[in-house]
Parts: sequence; C-alpha cells; structure tokens
Amino acid sequence: MPKIHFIDVTNRDTVQASRISLAKLQKTLLNMYLAEMGVHQSEFAFPFTRHEQNYVRANLELQQLGAMGNLILEGWCRAVVEDVAASLPTGVKDLNISISTSDQMITYKFKGRLNREKIIQEMVEAAKYARKEGVRTLGVNAEDASRTDIGYLVEFAQAAKEAGADRIRYCDTIGCETPMSIYERTKTLAEQARVDIELHCHNDLGMAVANSVAGAQGVLDAGFDAYINTSVNGLGERAGQADLLSCILALHFAKGMENYQIGDNINLKVAAKLATYASYAFGVPIPINQPGVGANAFAHESGIHADGALKNRRNYELYDFELIGLEYGISQDPLPSGRVITTGEYGGLAGFKYVYSRLGIEFQDEEQAGKILELVRYANAHTQLPLTDDELRLIAAHPEQVRQVLTVTP
Repeated sequence: MPKIHFIDVTNRDTVQASRISLAKLQKTLLNMYLAEMGVHQSEFAFPFTRHEQNYVRANLELQQLGAMGNLILEGWCRAVVEDVAASLPTGVKDLNISISTSDQMITYKFKGRLNREKIIQEMVEAAKYARKEGVRTLGVNAEDASRTDIGYLVEFAQAAKEAGADRIRYCDTIGCETPMSIYERTKTLAEQARVDIELHCHNDLGMAVANSVAGAQGVLDAGFDAYINTSVNGLGERAGQADLLSCILALHFAKGMENYQIGDNINLKVAAKLATYASYAFGVPIPINQPGVGANAFAHESGIHADGALKNRRNYELYDFELIGLEYGISQDPLPSGRVITTGEYGGLAGFKYVYSRLGIEFQDEEQAGKILELVRYANAHTQLPLTDDELRLIAAHPEQVRQVLTVTP
C-alpha cells in the first residue's frame, strides 16, 4: 500500500529565505530533533558550497555514529554535472537535483540559454552522472512544476526516471495551486510517469498545507508513494512553506484521511520541542494561532467555549495537547527562569562545570573540562545566542564533530 513520507527542507530551503538564518550548530541540532521525531529525511545542506562542507561531513559522521537515528541526510544542488561533482567529495550519498521546467522560467530566467529539450538533456546528464558516482537515492526537482505544461512535465519525469531518479519533486514554486488542481495534476503525473512524487508547496496564498495534503492524496490514489516537503513552523521563502506539524496533524485528524497512511514512525511528542527550538534559533516567534504549538492553540476564554472545554475537551479541541509534547500551554523560551547560571563565549570553568552538573554531566578531569569549555565558548560565538541544554549536551557528547561544524575556513 503506498504511503506518505516527510522530507523536511528547513535546513536547505528555509535558511535561504531573506532575513532569517541558522548557525551550523543550530542546523545540526535541528537535524537531531527531526530524527527524534521520526521524519524520513532532512534536506540538510548545499554540499557543493564550501562553507557548508565541514558541517556536511560532521553531520554525516554523527548519522553514522547513531546520533541521528534513521534520518536520511540529503543534499540539494542544481541539475548540472558540475554541482553534483562538487557535492560528492563531502561523502553525501543522497541528493536532490533541481532545474526549472515552466515556459515562464525558460523564457524569462534562462533567456534562450535552454529550451525544453536542453533542460531534459542537462537534467539527464546530471542524474546519470550522480548514479554512476554512487548516489544512493536521487530526487529530481521540477522547479515551477505548477506552471509547467502537464504533457511536458510527464516527458521530463519519464526521462528522469529512466536516468535513475527515485522520485520527482513537484514544486509549486510560487504557491499558485489549489487543492483541487494539484490533486489532479499530481495524480496524472504519477499515473503517466509511473514514479513516486514529492510535493514542495509554498504558502503565497496560504494553502501550502492543504495543497501538500491534496497533492499527496493524488499521488497515493495513483498507486505511488508521496513525499511531502515541509519546514518547521512553516518558515521559508516569502510567505513560507508547508508546516511540518500542520501536515502531520491534517493526515491524522482531517476528515476523509482514514485510508491514507504515514510511512514514517512519527513521534509527535517531539513537536513542541522542535517548534520551540526553531523559533528560538531563527529568532522568529511562533504565531499565537499556530496549529498545535501556538500560545492560543488550546486556549479558551469565552464563556461558552471555556465551559464546554472544561466539561469535555473534545467539545472544542480536535486533538489533545499532550499528544505533541505540551503540558498546559507552551513556553517559547527554552532557557530556565529564576536565578540563572549560564556558560558561553566569556564563561569561566566554575560556571561551566555548574551548568553541566545541572545536566547530570561530569568530566573526567580538568583537561577534558577545559577542552569542552573551549568548544562551548566557540559555539556561543558561533550562534550569538545563549546555548540551550541540548546544544550543551551535543557539544559534550560529540566534541570532534562539533569542532568540525564550527570550522568555516574562507
């Protein structure tokens, strides 16, 4: 039976959005949370980009050490041989390669350099090269698929499949789809190309979650697996992307979803922690009305609603707050309150050891403590935010990989 899987693109697509970014250490911890949540894959980097490559290698090492569970770490590059060739020396084995397919992009982006035939030719060359060089899983992205003629899109997808693609990414690049239109188009594409489909939906009209779910339904109804691209808290370029938690909740609780199965072993109790950390790291508050984790998601004030919720929560709550790791609401500050001792860029050994002792971590000797303290100082300089408990745990548990993550050599 075909299933739905999740590929989170926060660490690739969201970080390239205007005016928000993550430090490499923060991207690393986000990968660990995604793994803990049971997400199938993280599109975690641009492996052909020099300043990403130490981070890429270190995260692949952490994955091999078991620190990221079964999470697949997949890199993104353009569908050109040069990008693929520059990516592979990092050790990345899973790739998505991307090229634009719509007449809009052919005319006004490529400006005569490529036509429909050359786009397929360039993509096929890159896909075949990736397979020849040992890429384990390969996605081929049709950027602006939602504005691409469906006949040409099928031709593109068939050529990609023959060249070694495991799946095709249907990109609603400017968020112009509706649930009805994307259902029909992805169903047709899957049926005619006979291939699994990724859904990559932007939120320009506020329909990214609905479009992602409807597109996945179309693919499954055609008999193939669907892979929904998401971002944490829906952050992303322009108006954002499909929110990871909202998509999962829709598949669990929306009407008519009973026959559609999630293929990932999702642990929703991690959702609140993941959302809170992403908000903290990006410096972007969680909207008060955010599904699941917004401050008002389980808040009731009007007399009728409060009375009904107190009598039976299901009167006004579709799902339980405990399900996603909440108690009575959510604190959007991951730091402890009251008297606080922190350690960071200018911290000393005594405060450092106190903070770690509070986490239940002791050091063998002063030498070991000094080495970890040095990494903590660099990590704080790197993120320019107070280090969270889980960041401190990561530094102590995997100092060599963290050192690599923190090393960016121009």
